[in-house]
Amino acid sequence: MADWQGGALAVSAVPGAGKSTGMAAAAALAIARYQLHARRQIVIVTFTRSAAANIKAKVRKYLREELSLPPTGFVVHTLHGLALNIATRHPELSGLQLENATLITPNQGHRLIRTCVEQWIAIHPRRYSQLLEGLYFDGEETERLRRQSVLRTEVLPDLAATAIHEAKSSGYLPQQLRELTTQTSDNYGILEIAAGLYEQYENLMRSRDLIDYDDMILAALRVLENPSACKFEQNQVFAVFEDEAQDSTPLQTKLLEILATDPNTPDSPHLIRVGDPNQAINSTFTPADPIYFRQFCEDCDAQNRLATMDQAGRSSQIIIEAANFTLNWVNRAYQNKTSDRQSAALPFRLQQIRLVSASDPQPDANPAPIGRGLELYTPRDIHHTAELIGKRLVELFAENPHGSVAILVRENRQGRWLVQKLTPICCEHKIPLYEVSESDRHSHVPAEILAILQFLDRPHSSEYLKAALEVLVQRQLIPTQDLNALASVPEQFLYPGPLDPLAFEAALQARNLCCNMLRARMELTYYQLIAFVASELKYDQAELATADKLAERIARQVTGNSLSEAIFVLNEIVSSERFEPVETEEVEARYTRPGQVTIITMHKAKGLDWDAVFIPFLHENLIPGSFWVPPQVKFLGDFTLAEVARAQIRAALHQDFPLPDVTEASEQAKQLKTAEEYRLLYVAMTRAKRLLWMSAALKAPFTWSKPANFESRSPCPVFPALKKHFPKSVVRSY
Repeated sequence: MADWQGGALAVSAVPGAGKSTGMAAAAALAIARYQLHARRQIVIVTFTRSAAANIKAKVRKYLREELSLPPTGFVVHTLHGLALNIATRHPELSGLQLENATLITPNQGHRLIRTCVEQWIAIHPRRYSQLLEGLYFDGEETERLRRQSVLRTEVLPDLAATAIHEAKSSGYLPQQLRELTTQTSDNYGILEIAAGLYEQYENLMRSRDLIDYDDMILAALRVLENPSACKFEQNQVFAVFEDEAQDSTPLQTKLLEILATDPNTPDSPHLIRVGDPNQAINSTFTPADPIYFRQFCEDCDAQNRLATMDQAGRSSQIIIEAANFTLNWVNRAYQNKTSDRQSAALPFRLQQIRLVSASDPQPDANPAPIGRGLELYTPRDIHHTAELIGKRLVELFAENPHGSVAILVRENRQGRWLVQKLTPICCEHKIPLYEVSESDRHSHVPAEILAILQFLDRPHSSEYLKAALEVLVQRQLIPTQDLNALASVPEQFLYPGPLDPLAFEAALQARNLCCNMLRARMELTYYQLIAFVASELKYDQAELATADKLAERIARQVTGNSLSEAIFVLNEIVSSERFEPVETEEVEARYTRPGQVTIITMHKAKGLDWDAVFIPFLHENLIPGSFWVPPQVKFLGDFTLAEVARAQIRAALHQDFPLPDVTEASEQAKQLKTAEEYRLLYVAMTRAKRLLWMSAALKAPFTWSKPANFESRSPCPVFPALKKHFPKSVVRSY
């Protein structure tokens, strides 16, 4: 990247290659070489605010310390932040009136999705009846009512949420989606139904002044369709650097390509895209697909504009060998099971991670392994797994109390179970245990504030009082105590009479805090009350900022000063939206803190690394898993409408006409999930620096919602292959 002279350039970087550091250095060099003359900015695009802060700090450091230049000439945006800036500068072209708009991220349980489903049913009774009939129907009334409930609460909301996001972020309008129905056929007209739901969704969004994240990208593209506005924006930009390019959708890539184009040389955009298609792990729940960045790499390679960062100094040699083996084994296994042998269809792009040279300046590059470096276990069951993990943790921290350790799980329920099992031994040996739970990924702030506001609105409700007290205990503001006794008679707890028994000190602390908030309820508006509650809960800086963001969001939907209306809006946010917290630059440091064991999902671990990484519960039913169709929807067939619609929309984007039928589309969805699960395992393995501990127990739960129910479980198919290829890494566990 240091010799880049303009034009489109692809950089394919293996895990641990330091691509964000390399991109920051390249951006700094580009600023030094070109920016002082061009008087235009280098635009750096990332996918999260924490990554943006990280890269901004690195570029500034290079400019100041390495090049002795002022830290100017560049801006760092998230992709949606960049789009929003463009739309804001040209409101008449973007069509977004942001002063009145409210940003939402609805899931299938959101009231908006439910409303568009009900409106579609009212407008299309015949299609709805066809869905009710399914493959067969005997006319029994109880079964009819069951199917109605399943369609209204599960099938159609799932189809709406999935197909709308897939189509909208791919640039399809409802009418264009409807036109695709001529390219395929099925008994239900799935794309026709999806188009109808999409149309109702867009009407409701406009009528309520709501926008979603896809609207930001579409609004920016509408601005850039105007020649004068497009030229203005392009004249502000000298070059665009994109990180994590494998996670871009075609519409997002189009936006960056337009911005990176110099009007004087339109055939040579100043665009550097850095990514790794082998770390694409969002395809099953976003429209991102590694096939697009793979194609970009191939196009650049044909023009001799592909750079490969294939050396990585993060991990020990044995861990790199295990990751390379996994990649090649999965590709071979995939080829044997599919008729399409082209590399573009394989789960992984062919590449090998190489060790850095002995002269590499990185401190402790390719460090010496801990123990065997790679340790493979086959415990008796999940309890034995937890026992083995606990024993190994004690050994690790005895050797190095300041080491960093993570346990990567496939789903949060596994993490919560491990916390219960490992807490006693971690407490005994004074090992800090930190679980990065679902509430950490989607902020806990709204739920906590909702619990307090519901209590303040109805303080005599035992249910609401207990929920508020639970929040105070969790925040360690009051001692743990019998909350049922306190909440059973709210009036006596809050306002005791002279004949009531004297309360213990712990109960007095709880009463004083609750009464203090009740007094504030009488004096403050709901907007001010949210800030007061956040202060009383002793939120840190990031949590206070999240509470402010939440109050602003509620204010956009509440007229007047109605606490009840504010609670209604807040309840909807908590129950049916993904409300993202305000991130700080230290968020990743919390997860990789020395001397701590972090329990985190594989998805959340992307971009992080630890000295030792544990990956337990490697069973075939989870990785690669199976494409499970809930029994309650099988009256429609052995597939889900949402996944069929998603596969057909993707096929249209790839110009794969005619579109796959239901059977083909369902099979494509299965293959997409399988490929992504293996990439997720590859990402998890490459988080380890000095020790990679992996296990697959002989017995495990059928479902982690009921972890006590064991049955024999087959290991993830790659696990026995690893044991065979690395026999010295196999550890006898009993």
